[in-house]
Amino acid sequence: MPVVREFRLPDLGEGLTGAEVVRWMVEVGEVIAVDQPVVEVETAKAVVEVPCPYGGVVTARYGAEGEEIAVGAPLVTVAVASAGGEAGDDPASSAAVVSAEVERPLVGYGVAESKGARRRRVGAVAPAPAPAPAPVAVAAPVAPAAPVVVPVISPLVRRLAREQGVDLAALSGSGPDGLIMRADVERAVAAKVAAPVSTAPVSTAPVSTAPGSAASVPVAPTAVAQDEVVPLRGLRKAVAEKLSRSHREIPAATCWVDVDATELMALRRQLNATPGPKVSVLALLARICTVALARFPELNSSVTEDGSGIVRHSAVHLGFAAQGERGLVVPVVRDAHARSTEQLGAELGRLTESARSGSLTPAELTGGTFTLNNYGVFGVDGSTPILNHPEAAMLGVGRIVAKPWVHGGELAVREVTQLSFTFDHRVCDGGTAGGFLRFVADCVEQPGMLLRQL
Repeated sequence: MPVVREFRLPDLGEGLTGAEVVRWMVEVGEVIAVDQPVVEVETAKAVVEVPCPYGGVVTARYGAEGEEIAVGAPLVTVAVASAGGEAGDDPASSAAVVSAEVERPLVGYGVAESKGARRRRVGAVAPAPAPAPAPVAVAAPVAPAAPVVVPVISPLVRRLAREQGVDLAALSGSGPDGLIMRADVERAVAAKVAAPVSTAPVSTAPVSTAPGSAASVPVAPTAVAQDEVVPLRGLRKAVAEKLSRSHREIPAATCWVDVDATELMALRRQLNATPGPKVSVLALLARICTVALARFPELNSSVTEDGSGIVRHSAVHLGFAAQGERGLVVPVVRDAHARSTEQLGAELGRLTESARSGSLTPAELTGGTFTLNNYGVFGVDGSTPILNHPEAAMLGVGRIVAKPWVHGGELAVREVTQLSFTFDHRVCDGGTAGGFLRFVADCVEQPGMLLRQL
């Protein structure tokens, strides 16, 4: 007989506690192979496909599209067929196969398959010492009776109901077998918000009219537009939590300066006039940042979790803001300090394309030590961004636009931009931050200064 195995949402790494179901890739009753992707989920870091370590018939799915599932919560159940045909219908052999299935790790999440966990051949398993009755032959896997499903599975749904004061016992679930989904709780919350408006009493007192005026007539109450409640989910929720923590924990300060970028833009045009890969403005700015951080290493740091010390990072892992399908993300260029301008440009281009296609991995979105934020692509001049916790500094670059500028004692039209620098005041004082920003500005105005750093 087939054995039902429950596959739970695995730990996808980076301390993530849950994921939102984006798209189911299998249906109930479908036969799947070992390590076949069964669902596409969105974490706070990326969209990933989750493979199932069992092969057999899918008997149940947990979680509708758009619902968040906690790590460790059931994802699917699979009826795993016994291997009776290969082992003479020996129950002990079937148990060994099932044991091998259970021990098999999930492929693709950093768990190495140990020697003892490999699937064993049925013929090599010793028969059970005690005789067992011959089982009835099964021609094909038979789906077992539907498992008993509690009204609520996800702990996130329970927490949401508790925080919003929703009585789960009073709800009728829209999921399979009456399972209460996150959407059911959200509808109950929205109904509570709308209740005071919809149940407001309408006055029926007669309206007095002046002599000669038209007789009063009943006036139907005007419909009041309902406010929409948009839940924070996935990436948006993770961004909100991280920015709130940064604003709460980091005493940040910002300084800025206007810069003549004419010479930097001229250098870029000269470099791109020669054969070879094109150099972007972002790559030039990234190279300037790595040189500046070598001169001011205090800013390539972070404060420890308990606030008792400052970690000076030996390598520069440069994050940069990129707009993708899932919103604004911050991919990280590893070991940016060891890369040339051309290498920086190639890696920045690769990560930008991955951000646009939504294919960035969690590893490519974590571990940054300094962030470069080019908000000039949005057509704005300045910004006071919130630091990317736990980093201690961020350089912002506004749009580069032609403006009147005093150059060589005369008024001229130059290509001007504004640089802003936000820093954690715990890791340095204004003198260090100002020195860093001034050095970056000088390199933008006179890019030949970089030759001294080679």
